[in-house]
Amino acid sequence: MFDGGLTMSFHKVNCPPVVGNLSKIRSQCRTRPNPCFAVQMSSTLVQTDENGDFYESKKISGSSSTELKSQPQNSLLSQANTVGIIGGVSVLSTLIFLEKLVWWSSRNGEECVPFVVCSEPALDGGRRPVHSSEVNDEHIIIQNLRQKRIFLEKSGARCIVMPCHISNAWHDEISESCSLPFFHIGDCVARELKEAKLKPLDAGSSVRIGVLSTCETIAVAPYQQKLQNQGFEVVLPDKETMEHILMPAAESWNQRDIEGARNLLRIAIQVLLIRAVNIVILASDVLQNILPREDPLLKKCMDPMDALARTTIKWAKSAKKVRRKT
Repeated sequence: MFDGGLTMSFHKVNCPPVVGNLSKIRSQCRTRPNPCFAVQMSSTLVQTDENGDFYESKKISGSSSTELKSQPQNSLLSQANTVGIIGGVSVLSTLIFLEKLVWWSSRNGEECVPFVVCSEPALDGGRRPVHSSEVNDEHIIIQNLRQKRIFLEKSGARCIVMPCHISNAWHDEISESCSLPFFHIGDCVARELKEAKLKPLDAGSSVRIGVLSTCETIAVAPYQQKLQNQGFEVVLPDKETMEHILMPAAESWNQRDIEGARNLLRIAIQVLLIRAVNIVILASDVLQNILPREDPLLKKCMDPMDALARTTIKWAKSAKKVRRKT
């Protein structure tokens, strides 16, 4: 990104308030020819120099484009509550997080949180499970993600988030020397569960939290450590469950065997519930999409992206209030 090449940066400038029935609005939006629906987006072609500073060379709005004289830009956004988002290994997971960020922050008639996204997936985990053994060139991946973080800082972001289970495994390395709040998805989950004041299901034991992921250990680590730091006992599926139930569930889903995938995931969740876990964290984009929303088992499950979105919105609203006072 910082090799002087041409990159595309999409940033939210101003989002009109969203009011009324959410499902109705979503239905209307899906029928519109404009893919940006309720969110007004503009794009800027950005070119970086050898120092990593960027120049605004062309501004595009809608179907028309206006050439601008190239000049150094201090930042693309100036709002004090701008959120910088490092895209996940799948573009779809990034878009799902953005949908939550936009709709949840604006559902009470307020302007949605301003944000800037830098998404250029370094890993292709969108269509199939990613195994830890497949994550090669870790140093290159970390450098890539760190450069995206620096880009977001220079773009005017005031906090950073990574809506990606895998990327958060390298949170410490990516956030090194970062002066902005950089939310760790595991911290967000552990904090919410701690505030929920859960009671152990087995007398004399700690509160148990289950974690399911199709990425073996790499996507589990960020949650395991943070949960244990908060005093929770983390329960993971055994090898047999991973090989004969969980991984086949993900593979069935990718092969469009919807019912087979759902039945297998239900079994995997029940296996953990039998071990007296209070909540099962679905640390996988694939697993989060398998069960229908009305499935009663989802009441026992948690989507980490929800916790990250709530934490981000809470920070953004607080930063906006501080800005107004000053």
